[in-house]
Formats: sequence, structure tokens, C-alpha cells
Amino acid sequence: MITLPTRSKLDPLERYGLDVLLDLSRCPEVDDAGTGVVRFEITEADPGVADVGKCAARRWHIERGDGVVRVPRPVLRRLGEIATGAAEQRSTARDRHGRVPSTENVLVQQNLVAEPVVARAAAELRDAVIASAGRRAVTLVAPWPDGRRWAAAITHDLDVIDRWPVFTALRIAELAGKGEVRRVARTLGSAFAAVSRNPVQRALHALLEDERARGIVSSWFVLCGTPTLQTMRAGDLTYLPEGRGAAAALRALRERGCEINLHGSFVTSEHHEVFAEQRRRLAGLVQQPVLGVRQHFLRLRPGITSLGMAGAGFRYDTSWGFPDRNGFRLGVGDVIPAWDGAGERALELQEAPVIWMDRALSKYARVEDPNAWIAEGLSLARTCRDVAGLWVGVWHPNLTAALGFPDAPAAFAKLLDGLVAEEPFMAPLGRLVEWRVARRGVRVRGILPDGRPDAYTTAPTATHDTLTLEEPSGARRYSIQATPR
Repeated sequence: MITLPTRSKLDPLERYGLDVLLDLSRCPEVDDAGTGVVRFEITEADPGVADVGKCAARRWHIERGDGVVRVPRPVLRRLGEIATGAAEQRSTARDRHGRVPSTENVLVQQNLVAEPVVARAAAELRDAVIASAGRRAVTLVAPWPDGRRWAAAITHDLDVIDRWPVFTALRIAELAGKGEVRRVARTLGSAFAAVSRNPVQRALHALLEDERARGIVSSWFVLCGTPTLQTMRAGDLTYLPEGRGAAAALRALRERGCEINLHGSFVTSEHHEVFAEQRRRLAGLVQQPVLGVRQHFLRLRPGITSLGMAGAGFRYDTSWGFPDRNGFRLGVGDVIPAWDGAGERALELQEAPVIWMDRALSKYARVEDPNAWIAEGLSLARTCRDVAGLWVGVWHPNLTAALGFPDAPAAFAKLLDGLVAEEPFMAPLGRLVEWRVARRGVRVRGILPDGRPDAYTTAPTATHDTLTLEEPSGARRYSIQATPR
């Protein structure tokens, strides 16, 4: 627990950096400033924060004292810049798919993309609070439900359903260009064997069965526009959501209890009225709310597209990942509020950044061995575990033998086994977002006569998972219900 000074002297980005730092530290704010808890102070010192690696090596210049921790104001701004993708929101550079290139990201520029630097800074703050407390009360918010120390979400982008031979041909051309003769031969053999049956539907059911066997419920992102020759040539909209193949796929997902969200087509990134249209269309097809969104090809205009998502009523977005590499684009593996750079304000829309994606390696890094993909995915998952964070992974169901990925299905099972072995809390992404919003709203009024913290949450919505406070040693835990007061 921690008491804070007034935020009124901070500019909006500094306030955002402070809020994210406190949220990820799991140190709840205490309403009663007179309570014997650690004070948080902001200093005007300027230690130089341009070099993120040096800041991290110097523990983000967080000072420890007797009942007090001090953080320089420029550190809050720097953390805010990283967590909002501020440089990318300002950038006018675009790649061939209309995306801001990864090289515009500060963590890519400083070779820190594999490090959740904002989450590490929050851990430094938490350690400083514990070390500075002395005999003062310290309780932290437990990171995830059921006593789990980190979380993982399996997500899938449903890019292909119909016309699968076209995608097989494109994949064969890709493999041939890499000199992958054996994989071309294996793909051709599998494709000929699958002529009388749809290999994408079979792969989808195989994924669902792999997940069911391990008690996992996944989140799916589905295209929901009307395809044209132009969208199909661009690799954008490739199937009709009301078509026979899509209807069968959606029915299978609903039967398994999967979360179904929108995979925003290219046009939505700038023409925001289409977001609402596609969201309504998908909700009508699946007969349930569509709360999440991820852009196809991760194609978004940083900041601007988020405004369109928020305006269309989405609860969360998971587009802030790198298309051409894996890692921590916003310096976190977690859930944080989206940021409107032009308006200098946090949005109600939540961001759950993609940490790992299968095609980031095979398509862009030209790595064809699925075991290498999985090794990187599990390495990043362990990093998320180390900071009590959230790993969001993307696996495409069209990664099957007949479409040019003969070794991928076995690799997916290996990924699931590797994740489960690390004991994360696994749930559909929407449930994890709901939990994190509730956790972020935990406050403590003060300390009750029996020593228990008088805790509540300001979260606007309730979650069916119980929120818990814990002492740093783990000796005591205090449950609070995630209901607003």
C-alpha cells in the first residue's frame, strides 16, 4: 500500500506513466494519507532518461528512504512514452501494408524488444516500497485469480476458410523462394490428399480438441466484411461471414465456449464507421456481445485507430504487437489503457498487446522450423511469468499441412504443453481484461483495528473471480469482492 501526492502538477502523459507504474507494481493506493504506510514522492531531478537500458540498470532512479520512495518526474514521462507508443503515434512512416514500421519503436531502436521494461520498472517500485516500509503496513494486490502468479491467453486469427487452394499456391511460392524443396513436396502431397475435404475446417477442429484436452478456452478474431476481388488480392477480406464455411466455423467455436471477437479489416483502421458496422454484423451472427478487436495484419494507425475502436464500443484491443518480430512493443505483457496521443488522454479501451505470433518468424524472419517459433514463444512466456504479467499469443488455424505448414500442428501442441507446465491462469482474453480492470481499481481506505486492510474496488464492472490482497511474504491473504462501492 502506498499514499500518493497530488497529481495536479503532472502533465497528462506523466500522469499516465504514474498510473501504469502503480498499477503494474500491484501497490494499492491508500485513501487515508494519515495511515502508517509508505509515501510516494515525485522529485524534479533529471537523471537523463533517453537511454532506456541505462535507466533500467540504475533501477529507474527510484530512491528508497525511511517510509518513502521517490521517483523523478522525467522517469514517469519516459515510462508513459513507452507504454503509449508515443513515438509511433507521432510517426508518419509507413510500410507496404500501411503500418508504422517496427523500427519507429524506441525499444526496437535500443535493442530492448525482448524486455518488458515498463513492467520491470514497476517491479523496482514494488521492491522499493517493501524495502522502505520498515514496520509500516504493506499489502499487494494478488496478480491473478486462483493464486496464479501470471496469465496466458491463446488467441487465433481466422484469416482463411474458403478458397484454401489459393493460399496453398501462395505458400508454395513462398517456400520455393526460400529453397524449401522438401516442404514444397510435403505440402503438395497433403494438398492433393485434402482435395475432397476442407483442411482449414479440419485444422480448426484439431486446434479446439488440443485445447479441450488441456482445459483451455481460446479467443478467436473473425473477419466480418464482404470480400471483393480487391480485398482478396490484398489478403484482406477472404471469406463471407454468412457463408457455409464461416457458419460451420462459428458454430464449432460457440459449441466450445470460445470467445469470438472482430478481426478488423484494412479499411477500419481509418474509416471508423466500418468498425461499428462489422461489430454489429458479427454480434448478430454469433448472438453474443463482441467486446474485443484485433486488426488484420496488425494494421492500425497508432492512437487514431484506437479512437475508432473506442467509439464503436469495443472493450479491448489486442493489435499492439509487432508483425515482423516478437516481443514487448509497449514495454508490458499486461493490460493497460489505450492512449489518445492527439487528445492527450487515456481511453476506456484497454490494450492487451500481442507478445508472440507464429508468422512473425516464418513470414518475416524466414524461419521455417516451428520448433524455433515455439522456443521463442515459451521464452517470452517465461519473461511474462517473471513479471507476473500476461502473455498473449497468436496461432493461425490455417497453419496446417495442406496449406504449407506440415510440422505446425505438432508444434502447436508442444506450445500448449509448455505453457501449461508453467502454471499460468489461462482464460479467454476478455475475461483476463475484465480481471485486470477490476484489479486496477483496488483501493484501501485504511487499516482496520484487527490489522486487516479495508479494501474495495472502483472498477465499473464486476468479475466473477475474487480479488485478493496479500502480504509480500504470502503469510496472509485478504479477499475482497470485485464489486463497485
